[in-house]
Amino acid sequence: MPATLRSTSLRRGLAAAVALPLLAVSATACGYGSKSDDDKDDKAAPAANAKKLSADTVKIGYFPNLTHATALIGDHRGLFQKELGGTRASYAQFNAGPSEIEALNSGSIDIGWIGPNPAINGYVKSKGSNLRIIGGSASGGVKLVVNPDKIKKLDDVKGKKIATPQFGNTQDVALLNWAAERGWKVDAQSGKGDVNVVRTDNKITPDAYKAGSIDGAWVPEPTASRLVALGGKVLLNEADLWPDKKFVITHVIVSQKFLDKHPDVVEAVLRGTVKTNAWIKANPEEAKKAANDKLKALSGKPLPTDVLDKAWPSIDFTNDPLASTLKTGAEYAVKAGLLEKPNLQGIYDLTTLNKVLSAEGQPEVDDAGLGVK
Repeated sequence: MPATLRSTSLRRGLAAAVALPLLAVSATACGYGSKSDDDKDDKAAPAANAKKLSADTVKIGYFPNLTHATALIGDHRGLFQKELGGTRASYAQFNAGPSEIEALNSGSIDIGWIGPNPAINGYVKSKGSNLRIIGGSASGGVKLVVNPDKIKKLDDVKGKKIATPQFGNTQDVALLNWAAERGWKVDAQSGKGDVNVVRTDNKITPDAYKAGSIDGAWVPEPTASRLVALGGKVLLNEADLWPDKKFVITHVIVSQKFLDKHPDVVEAVLRGTVKTNAWIKANPEEAKKAANDKLKALSGKPLPTDVLDKAWPSIDFTNDPLASTLKTGAEYAVKAGLLEKPNLQGIYDLTTLNKVLSAEGQPEVDDAGLGVK
């Protein structure tokens, strides 16, 4: 059955909150909405006389933050446009998952980089009719950072105030699950219990930490490294809680309508994605700079070097959407009492990605049994 939330108030809370780390760690001011990035880079324009695919334009959305660096760099270096030939790539940036899902549903964008929870929410609400996850992008980049004067070991977290980005978002669910596995009781809705969970927008979490109103935070990059720059200590890297230290933080989604109508365009974007990820892995320092250059172009302000240098190594850029971890994350939300068990069958369509990977001599990836039948 499609997932339904426990109450009207919880439904509203999750609808706004399921937008994962990514919606709150933007280098720009956080909030709903988007802005166009058309014509910001010379490389964004199609080459003269390049062959056009089945669509004149493909509209691509992403968040301006490090966990979306594949999109940042693919846009900045014109790597997507190169694969699209005469079909123009148009870009828009979002600061919240729900607004990107709304844009996908309305046709304002065709393809987007986004976190797992908003993709799950969008898929379930449309009963599987509006979107598909078509590729991976990033894993990791989430840490529990604490005040070392107040918390010296994991057991010390009990009784402390720990921030998460939003009620019901992925870090919120991860903290609730981690606390439950340690035998601690926390009321999911209020955040009160053996650990006091404080839902705090990432843009103000550093100030809350400096003021002493929180003792730590379970947050994504670059917020985690911002806290470290303020004297915080990384007590736990969430990657250590997952098999092979991998879990989905960002993946690629597409409008089902666009996928059906323009499969050649989708394939070109995925080729650009695979080639961008390969370039990132082959050129880590240059890639880090390219991502920060694009952040500066979008926001007018790059990430500080000390924050960037600490944040970047903890993010793994991958073509694999790590489907099994999406399923596990949904199970954590169900166990926390935030969500009824969702039917995610068909949320993935990795056919085109696996075709691209095969052509590039790379291994195919798995949909964990959640693919289109």
